[in-house]
Amino acid sequence: MAELPRNIVLVGFMASGKTSVGRALADSTGWAFVDADDVIVERAGKPIHRIFSEDGEPAFRELESRVIADLCAGERQVIASGGGSFVSPQNRDVMLSGGRVFFLSASPTEILRRVREEDAGGPIRPLLAVDDPEARIAELLAQRAPAYAQAHHTVETDGVTADGVAERVGGMCGISVKGSGG
Repeated sequence: MAELPRNIVLVGFMASGKTSVGRALADSTGWAFVDADDVIVERAGKPIHRIFSEDGEPAFRELESRVIADLCAGERQVIASGGGSFVSPQNRDVMLSGGRVFFLSASPTEILRRVREEDAGGPIRPLLAVDDPEARIAELLAQRAPAYAQAHHTVETDGVTADGVAERVGGMCGISVKGSGG
């Protein structure tokens, strides 16, 4: 049986399943679930888009790094990181040493489908406010690929339920995950 990690850290592009898989893992293991973006919003006292517009990206990235360091210092947590946080070498090193890191991989087509489903009727995400959002997703995934390749494990999520992905991740950690399958 695999040695239990201190934390399980989920990384990946937007809509790759970090939050839904993280919640499924936490629910079935009894570990705490923490979404880094939620902690950032709580500490800043405002939504992420306002941190960017009012304080700037450098201020957001600094707060994000502090939150990731604090979360990774804990234990028995399932941590969902922000979509681009693993690209930062500093954050990546902290995550890799703070737990077992899983890159949740999804194709550009699947990511775009999930984003459209999640955001139905809402505003278009700034990264995808372009003529060809699927091509933009593919471009960003290619840029981030060298960082994502440094995760301890890669788990494909296309066509798999959150419970199914959680079972795979749990199995790789030697943790019994009782999901509904997928």
